[in-house]
Amino acid sequence: MRPEILFSAFAPVSSLPGVGPRIAKLIEKVVGPRLVDLYWHLPVQIVDRRYSPPLSSAPDGVIATVTITVDRHAPSPNRRLPYKVFCSNDTGELTLVFFHARADYLQRVLPEGETRVVSGRIQHYGDDLQITHPDHIGTAEELASLKAIEPVYGLTAGLTARPLVRAIRSALDEAPDLPEWLTPDFLAQQHWSNWRDSLQTVHAPESASDLDPKSPARERLAYDELLANQLALALVRESVRRGSGRAVAGDNSLREKAVANLPYSLTGAQETSLREIYEDMASPARMLRLLQGDVGSGKTIVAFLAMLNAVEAGAQAGLMAPTEILAQQHFEVLSPFCERLGVRIGLLTGREKGKNRDATFADLADGEINILVGTHAIFQEGVAFKDLAFAVIDEQHRFGVHQRLALTAKAAGGRANLLVMTATPIPRTLTMTAYGDMDVSRLDEKPPGRMPVDTRAMPLERLDEVVQAVRRAVADGERVYWVCPLVEESDVLDVAAVEDRFAFLTETLGEQVTLLHGRMKGPQKDAEMSRFASGEVSVLVATTVIEVGVDVPEASIMVVEHAERFGLAQLHQLRGRIGRGARQGRCLLLYAAPLGDTARARIRIMRDTHDGFRIAEEDLRLRGAGEVLGTRQSGLPDFRLADIGAHDELMLVARDDAKLVLEQDPDLTGERGKALRVLLYLFERDAAVTYLRSG
Repeated sequence: MRPEILFSAFAPVSSLPGVGPRIAKLIEKVVGPRLVDLYWHLPVQIVDRRYSPPLSSAPDGVIATVTITVDRHAPSPNRRLPYKVFCSNDTGELTLVFFHARADYLQRVLPEGETRVVSGRIQHYGDDLQITHPDHIGTAEELASLKAIEPVYGLTAGLTARPLVRAIRSALDEAPDLPEWLTPDFLAQQHWSNWRDSLQTVHAPESASDLDPKSPARERLAYDELLANQLALALVRESVRRGSGRAVAGDNSLREKAVANLPYSLTGAQETSLREIYEDMASPARMLRLLQGDVGSGKTIVAFLAMLNAVEAGAQAGLMAPTEILAQQHFEVLSPFCERLGVRIGLLTGREKGKNRDATFADLADGEINILVGTHAIFQEGVAFKDLAFAVIDEQHRFGVHQRLALTAKAAGGRANLLVMTATPIPRTLTMTAYGDMDVSRLDEKPPGRMPVDTRAMPLERLDEVVQAVRRAVADGERVYWVCPLVEESDVLDVAAVEDRFAFLTETLGEQVTLLHGRMKGPQKDAEMSRFASGEVSVLVATTVIEVGVDVPEASIMVVEHAERFGLAQLHQLRGRIGRGARQGRCLLLYAAPLGDTARARIRIMRDTHDGFRIAEEDLRLRGAGEVLGTRQSGLPDFRLADIGAHDELMLVARDDAKLVLEQDPDLTGERGKALRVLLYLFERDAAVTYLRSG
């Protein structure tokens, strides 16, 4: 139950004075439905109305507040022409311009012969000085209040600043005094005010520096949000650790054979990660571990050996991938290993129908299938393992955090050990925000002998040269990925772009070209992918559907069109699809000139380094947290106050603070603990409170 002290904060926006149903709907669209959403809707810039220049020397385009005498009104007989009010003071003349004006209103607020204060943007038209639709009109007595700094907020169509500002001010007046959840020493050390004062301060900026994420009031509120996030993750983690897990330890018979059959030696990072995973599996506590691997670092073999550990112990393992292409590929890569070891592997995607699917269900329930590979179809009703002891989720960020535990629920008592994998190297601070409830292993070494990919950038004007170079490479037996741009957040436009390029390349290169995009049906995708993998065709024109995990060792060239539209992590993923075989990999980034600073920096980093973890840190610095993993599917918490790029140090402090709190007061029943419960509810981490033993 939400504490009573927060009831007012979660009241609907429509409960505020002056906010009717129409305005409430608009505010809800841009901010959210409750008062607490107004708290978190911070100003994005300021308007400074303190400037009062002489009219004769007022510069163009500035916002100014001036005292004038109203000389005369000049209504227009034609409604389409503006209504003008001519004014002056002892420094010059000023014309106020109004379109679609109501004459009676203007004559009331700007009576001829009277002194008025007006504020707005100064514009020069020839020798005329004008303000079109002044933002404010007041009497001389109101000069002091008009010459102020105003916060500017994000709006939406139909919602003007005035009702939103009024609603925010009313909401702040209603904001409760909450118990302090930070220690007095820490507050003093950071020079921070209490929560309510900090909230009032961020909505009343005095200068542009107050909008900086590192200003004291913004830092205070960001820390509160980060602490709520870290405390919630720590509570989930403690709950998982408390829940009885399942000790799994095989006799090494299958793993020994599998490693002996590998055509290469495991890297040091693979050996270390496996040791950590085996230790987790052998412990009676639930395993919850993230395996981060750079492109081509050998995550799949680590996951496979861990699954064999479960099979040796007489249990089953499951591997879940985000797409049918990736599930199919995992199945094909692991099947020959399983065959040699006498281990039965099954495949389950949304595509399996009828008798095949029923047979897979039956064999899984009987324990005949030792390892099941699939998509989220593994979650569906009717899928019952005989004894699931170990579950692997590949490319976790494509699923979102909430699906993590759904797969382990397929185990008896929901006790399966869980390994989550991602090939998107994630910066340290983001790992903490999205995966703070997990232990982390990192694969930061490439298998020996893999040559770095030669990366170059070229303007799109030289497209014809690129096509000729591709023609020569194809004649020499090379295989080429040609990735088309993200047009915008629109499948339809992306597909149109890729189909246009496919038609152009087919015209130029003939039957050597095939097409792959996300709107194609599963069997069609598989067929085109296997034509490319087998060498039947040499050029695969695709959208970013090939970004993750697709493995064709013979592919040695990657052309990325409009590289400036892609994030760094995405470019790194795409480049990781090539250079996996005997030939030198070559990646060509085609861009539309002129390049902006961020795009230029991105392309420079791609040319300078192949280290995915460094690339991820740079991506975070250039783009901010929301976009690094792709906003919609990142599985990242949606921070409204914290900026992970700017507040990364605060994240580390919040993690340590949360850990210390739970060591000293695991049930949050002490004075600070009770205040921290309020914090969890304030930031809507209500679910975390249910993990407390005392509710």
